[in-house]
Amino acid sequence: MKELGKISQKSVASDQVSLIEIDDSAAGQRIDNFLLRVCKGVPKSHIYRILRSGEVRVNKGRIDAQYRLELGDLVRVPPIRVAQPNEAAAQAPVPSGLFQIIFEDDHLLVIDKPAGVAVHGGSGVAFGVIEQMREARPQAKFLELVHRLDRETSGILMLAKKRNALVNLHEQIRENKMDKRYYACVHGEWASDWGRRRAVKEPLHKYLTADGERRVRVQADGLASHTVFNLIDCWPEYALLEAELKTGRTHQIRVHLQHLELPIVGDAKYGDFALNKALARSNAKPGLKRMFLHAYRLKLAHPATGATLQFEAPLPADCRSFIAQLNELRNGSNPETTPHG
Repeated sequence: MKELGKISQKSVASDQVSLIEIDDSAAGQRIDNFLLRVCKGVPKSHIYRILRSGEVRVNKGRIDAQYRLELGDLVRVPPIRVAQPNEAAAQAPVPSGLFQIIFEDDHLLVIDKPAGVAVHGGSGVAFGVIEQMREARPQAKFLELVHRLDRETSGILMLAKKRNALVNLHEQIRENKMDKRYYACVHGEWASDWGRRRAVKEPLHKYLTADGERRVRVQADGLASHTVFNLIDCWPEYALLEAELKTGRTHQIRVHLQHLELPIVGDAKYGDFALNKALARSNAKPGLKRMFLHAYRLKLAHPATGATLQFEAPLPADCRSFIAQLNELRNGSNPETTPHG
């Protein structure tokens, strides 16, 4: 058995069990992302297999791929197969991330994530925002995602640059002290008896499809979930909403809107597939080739000073264009002002 003590002592051994004690540089990181970093040359599929099989242990207990490491955790890694040179060469290098920075100090890094970019690698994605940002900042001793956005969702994404900042921000999330707001354009009619505000508290359950794809549905024994939708504007068959997240479940906004029979425009998992295909045609008007869900505002307390911070990210150009086209169809050639966050 190989005792590593600290992860700075290079990668795990391929031919024997390794024990790794977690230090400040890895505390707060998900176990799957941690293993992808220290098991150099090991295929992602193998990393997830040993996690599912229980061969990886933390403090002698089984964990799943979403477990977040804590300072002092002892991680047991089984003997693992290292990719052969030709196999490793086939893995594309991680590009250095160049994202629009909204805010940065010694504790936080806040970016405006474009649609179509995953926040981290895994599940068929070679790399994501976090891997690209680490590649761009090799000198950074600590850099971790504070929260997630779906791959097709754009907008505000926050990363922590210190472990104590990550712990504080996760506490704010658990205690519902962060104010997260999204823009969503939906297909359907906003019911007149809802007024301008509609709260949804349907419990959500995660499951896997037959082909292994992660999905979520409303289910009575699911996790408590709460979203508030505010009507901003509406058109025949469409509405622009502001979504307030009161809880942070996977695909929460998307599934709650599907439950209201107001699927998000361009949503490939829970939306109107025929409509999405029609909107994506090159000559479509209105036309859109992405999911219209954008994290436009985030309000929180600074993890070190406690000062109130508010970040905003304006609607991307393709979403603004879609709203402008809806306005033109409704009002002729006089499009109205669109929200900019």
